[in-house]
Amino acid sequence: MFVCAGNNETFPFATPIGVGLIESAMNLTRMALFDKPEFLIFIGSAGSYGKYKPFDIVETSVAANIELSFLENRAYTPLDNVIEAYQLENEVSRETKDVVNCSNYISTDFELVQKMRKFHIELENMEFFSVLKISQEFTIPVLGIFVVTNYCNESAHEDFLKNHEEAKMRLMQYVINKYKELQSEKNDT
Repeated sequence: MFVCAGNNETFPFATPIGVGLIESAMNLTRMALFDKPEFLIFIGSAGSYGKYKPFDIVETSVAANIELSFLENRAYTPLDNVIEAYQLENEVSRETKDVVNCSNYISTDFELVQKMRKFHIELENMEFFSVLKISQEFTIPVLGIFVVTNYCNESAHEDFLKNHEEAKMRLMQYVINKYKELQSEKNDT
């Protein structure tokens, strides 16, 4: 099952689950309780901490929930703030070393987010951490596919708005092409 955030980030083949950590967690929990999917693929946009450029597409299954104050030793958490997607036992891990950081806030301090990169945190998205947390709770394998819309800097919002429509089209085409490839491989076996 494909899921996405919603509002202005929807796709014809994906079910919107809500924007941010709270809405996405509530709605995905409701889905898992009443009609649990066998597999989740979350698709959406992401901001880059520098490694990826706008319109790059990244697949990952690891997310973090690290606030910028944590990087400045101004906060701590007793919670596990980096999680990996639940995987089927026989499934080859699709994880990459790159991690998506998630918060209800968009980072605009490019110098500060460079500290994230030391921990292989390269992207920022508002929902993916809660998607992984819910998938763990309900033992649902999950993968995230992200298109970069902007760098996390002082012009993040303006660049996001400027690039968002084209980024969504590129992501949709990527997913369609990937599905066709998988179908072709399946037919060849």
